[in-house]
Amino acid sequence: QVKLVESGGGSVQVGGSLRLSCAASGLTNSVHCMGWFRQAPGKEREGVAAIDSAGDTNYVDSVKGRFTISKDNVKNTLYLEMNNLKPEDTATYYCAAGVYVTNDYCSASGRPSWYGDWGQGTRVTVSS
Repeated sequence: QVKLVESGGGSVQVGGSLRLSCAASGLTNSVHCMGWFRQAPGKEREGVAAIDSAGDTNYVDSVKGRFTISKDNVKNTLYLEMNNLKPEDTATYYCAAGVYVTNDYCSASGRPSWYGDWGQGTRVTVSS
């Protein structure tokens, strides 16, 4: 099992930036894929970005060019750098670890059900 703890959420104005962090502990060496998801009120949870064990990244179209996912394997921390934020980015953001998600399936379009371990979420609010 992997324990995940997110931080870095907050309230910003349109065009602002935030950096989310996700500290991982536990069986981190067994994780092939990590992802960021978000869920807005009344909407389904959706994938935002993913990074596989080779460091390859993948993004949902709505955040391409604005968000960057990265990881620090020494610190066991996953990051999501979010720039040029828009009101539609408002949501609770979750990091997830996919022990059984191989690199071939590690994608922002991956199903939440594929990921076995989740953080508690961090709220991001973008106001105009």
